[in-house]
Amino acid sequence: MAEESQSSALHFLDYWRVIRDRKEVILAVALLTIVTGTAYTLMMPKKFTATTQLEVREDAMDVDPFYDRQSSRIGYNPFFLMTQEKIMRSRPVLMEVIRNLNLQRTWGVELNEDKSPVTPELALQILSRSLRVEQDRDTTLMNVSVVSEDPKRSAEIANEVANVYRDRRLNAKRREIQRAIDAMSNQVRKQQERVEEAEAELERIRQERGISLIGRGGMSIRVEATRLNMLEGERSTARVEMLVRKARLDQLEGLEGDRLMDAAAYIVTDATLLGIRQQLIDSEVSLQLMLKNGVYGENHPDVLRLKGAVEELRRQLNSALDGLKAGLRADYQVALQKYEALDEELAKIKVSDIAAEGENYLPFDRAERNVVVQRDILTALRARITQTGIEVEVPRTTVEIVEEAEAPDRPSSPLVVLNIFLSVVLGLLAGVGLAFFVEYLDVSIKTVDEVEKYLGLPVLAVIPQQSRPLTEAGQSSGQGEAYRALRTSLALLAREGKQKTFTVISGGVGEGKSTTLFNLAYVCAEQGSKVLIIDSDLRRPVQHKMVGLANRTGLVNVLTGELTVDAAIQETGVPNLWMMASGRLRRGSLGIMNSPRLRSVLDTLKEKFDYILLDSPPILGVTDAAILAGEADGVLLVVQYRKYPKIISLRAKRMIENAGGHLMGAVLNNINIMRDDYYYYYHYTTKKYYGSTRHEKDEDAAEAQT
Repeated sequence: MAEESQSSALHFLDYWRVIRDRKEVILAVALLTIVTGTAYTLMMPKKFTATTQLEVREDAMDVDPFYDRQSSRIGYNPFFLMTQEKIMRSRPVLMEVIRNLNLQRTWGVELNEDKSPVTPELALQILSRSLRVEQDRDTTLMNVSVVSEDPKRSAEIANEVANVYRDRRLNAKRREIQRAIDAMSNQVRKQQERVEEAEAELERIRQERGISLIGRGGMSIRVEATRLNMLEGERSTARVEMLVRKARLDQLEGLEGDRLMDAAAYIVTDATLLGIRQQLIDSEVSLQLMLKNGVYGENHPDVLRLKGAVEELRRQLNSALDGLKAGLRADYQVALQKYEALDEELAKIKVSDIAAEGENYLPFDRAERNVVVQRDILTALRARITQTGIEVEVPRTTVEIVEEAEAPDRPSSPLVVLNIFLSVVLGLLAGVGLAFFVEYLDVSIKTVDEVEKYLGLPVLAVIPQQSRPLTEAGQSSGQGEAYRALRTSLALLAREGKQKTFTVISGGVGEGKSTTLFNLAYVCAEQGSKVLIIDSDLRRPVQHKMVGLANRTGLVNVLTGELTVDAAIQETGVPNLWMMASGRLRRGSLGIMNSPRLRSVLDTLKEKFDYILLDSPPILGVTDAAILAGEADGVLLVVQYRKYPKIISLRAKRMIENAGGHLMGAVLNNINIMRDDYYYYYHYTTKKYYGSTRHEKDEDAAEAQT
């Protein structure tokens, strides 16, 4: 986990390093973007936005007159609203707005020099670009917004678009209903013809079949059907009467004596029978009273007379009851015969009617049903026409303007603050992106780790940027400590092998090898070692300039045999430091640098000096550097920070190794201390350390004086 955290931290620091290293690019791009965005924003014309809000509903009547209730509204339908949004932006709506507001002439005055009206297509394009129709989310509200440089005009156009759309919706529905009415009226005329044809066909069949009807029109009934219905009714009535009489007769047939007399009084209301029965009851009551009082005996004439009257009344009553039964039997027989006669007649009529049904009445019934159907269709069409005509007159509020547009007081664009803020953000993002893109394209060496991993060489020293010869910068400068570290590393490496001659080589031109060599020689001489600098760069010598010596004679003269080694060596004015300049290279002397001659010179000088440092030309392109690398005891490869691609340094290393040179390590030169945290802290620590030492020396000197 600790390693992962460290890796993440280093990864983040790598990004931060890129930003710090490329901050000039980031700031330049950001500043350019900000200035451009601000200038463009300030140069943009002010535009005003006016918005009209509509409530758009699907078609429905405000009040439904046929159900006497408020017409139900259809719920939220996003597809309907999207369709209406397209209709609002359609060509017919916008062209009508252009005509109503005379926008062709208005925009022609603004756009054309001769103030002629613009073409309809151009006016349509201008209006389409300035119009925006949006739906409020999850509502039936639509916002019609128009952008214009004239605030009053933007409000007029927005309101006119809403009005035109509303009127077109209403008129379109009315035209649709009117077309439906016209189409239904045409169908009514055709249906009337069909009804007349059906009625004519019905009348033809009636006359051909000889069918008699009662009544006319829709209430006509066939005579046979009427007769059949009458017979059916009479038979039902006769059957009921027959059953009633039979039930009455059955009740009286099983009764005798007083029970028969009592039941007859309730079943048959015969006045004579009731009178005889009442007289019998009165006579019996009178007889009982006479006998009960004891006034008259059994043989009294009055008693005998009453008894004779009672017996006569009984005989009359029995005779009347017998006559009643005979009459009921006769009545029942009459009713039964009537029912049977009607039933027989009805059966005959039904048989004849069924026989005639298929031949005469079935075609007639079909024709009659066809007439009824056609009349019903005609009636329904007429009712629908009437209903639709009423619907046309009922108010419809499919589009309602909720809020009309008003001329805005403030411009909607440009948004100066927002645009500047976006310019700052986009500028920084573009700058950072460009910085990382440039960093991606930069394949040069940027860190010590890259030198060690890519070249496989130890880094002996890190030289800060803008290093100068120590004769100018001073021994106590911060950069001097970097060369002292190089001298220490070199001494430690050379101690085991007892190397004395070293050459400093770089892959390309301008990587700082000459300054590195001179300052290395300077700090070695400062430590008391006898040091000789040999300027082996015969084509571009610079070592003599650092100490102010002439370059009339030098290594060239020694190699050609014109001078001895001792005669070519000059004092530099720096204690323990001598120099052999390159000398002037003449035409025809380009091949004087060869291994035997150089080896002989170096063998002579090793006995006189502790360190011999040879300045070399770039190894890529000049063969002298390869010869120097092969003859020196050790080679230092100078790699400049962010100078050349890594392949240049890698190629230089391979050429040194191919020449047989002993590559001791690399020097990372020209580091930007202020951009790299690691090198910054290194430089800061060194500077503070030497600053403190110098301060302590000043204090010691002050104490000595006192």
